[in-house]
Amino acid sequence: MNRRRSVAAAITVVCALAVLASPALMNGAYAAPAPPPAPSTSAVAPPPVELPPGTASPTGPGATTGSGEKSLEDIRKEIEALYQKAASATDAYNLAEEETKKQSAEVIELAEDIVTGQLRIDELKTRAGAAARAQYRGGGLPPEAQLILTDDPRLFLDAVGRIQQGQKATHDLIGELSRAQEDLKTYTADASTQWQRLEAGRAKKEKAKKEITKRIAAAEKLEASLEKEERARLARLESDAALKAQTAWLGSGALKDINRSSSERGKKAIAFATGEIGKPYVWGAEGPDSYDCSGLTSQAWAAAGRTIPRTSQEQWRLLPRIDIKDMRPGDLIIYHQDASHVGMYIGDGAIVHAPRPGRNVTLAGAGSMRILGVVRPDK
Repeated sequence: MNRRRSVAAAITVVCALAVLASPALMNGAYAAPAPPPAPSTSAVAPPPVELPPGTASPTGPGATTGSGEKSLEDIRKEIEALYQKAASATDAYNLAEEETKKQSAEVIELAEDIVTGQLRIDELKTRAGAAARAQYRGGGLPPEAQLILTDDPRLFLDAVGRIQQGQKATHDLIGELSRAQEDLKTYTADASTQWQRLEAGRAKKEKAKKEITKRIAAAEKLEASLEKEERARLARLESDAALKAQTAWLGSGALKDINRSSSERGKKAIAFATGEIGKPYVWGAEGPDSYDCSGLTSQAWAAAGRTIPRTSQEQWRLLPRIDIKDMRPGDLIIYHQDASHVGMYIGDGAIVHAPRPGRNVTLAGAGSMRILGVVRPDK
């Protein structure tokens, strides 16, 4: 009898440990403040990571890698930091790309102005030459001298009128030629300035590109150095961290009294963004086959008929800001202190976003990362 009770108790303990070790996991990003007790509020939660049979599953901060030099929690934080730095560099790249496109267009426009201005100067010079040749054919005398030599009063009066008209035409011609030459100088100077800015923008792009590839390569190398079982445990740690952050956010009462409907444009933006779920994250991409975070949000709102800035930092800087308590579906949540990430709020405490390299467009908890603020594209 005692033996049966012991076996039953052991089974009960094993089942309890299994339940505790398998929380619903969030599929999102990774900031992880210590959570208070979770309220009974629903949160987006993808399936938990399955470990290979017989694999140990320590997931706490003290769980170490096979080398024993770093804990998996340390590695998780290091990888997270690398991808955040890559995201910041991606924003810098995207902004430089936008500026480069604008400056290229301005250089082309100024070049066209220069060509047009030069053609106008050539035309005016031709007209001035024709006037000089006409004077030469008149004996080389200026109109005033020819006027003095005439004996006919009627011709004298007619000549006075022609001289006045000719003087005005000559004055106007010289003035127009001078203005055209000044305009040409201005166009040339502006083109030179825009060209210098264009070259500076290209240098910024290259610098940002090197930073992106460097950070992503470091993160991928770090993750690739882990054993298969350790990568599975790392994935569980990432999900656990996101879930803890989401739980803490919900527990703070952030969603209290938030039950608003999206605008008509907001509904269209949400429909576009959620329709892209499953497409891969690629830095610098804005569709249609892949996206980075701000590429997704800017294209979603473009599909809704509202043009917004290309980068998350510019979206934070230029779009109207909204208190979290006033948030509605379709609004954009800006993350991290440097505004390097953005997701679109879709309601019920969830966002749709393009997380990072190696991930696809997906749903995640709105509070699974550190929130900087909220902006509304259609305010």
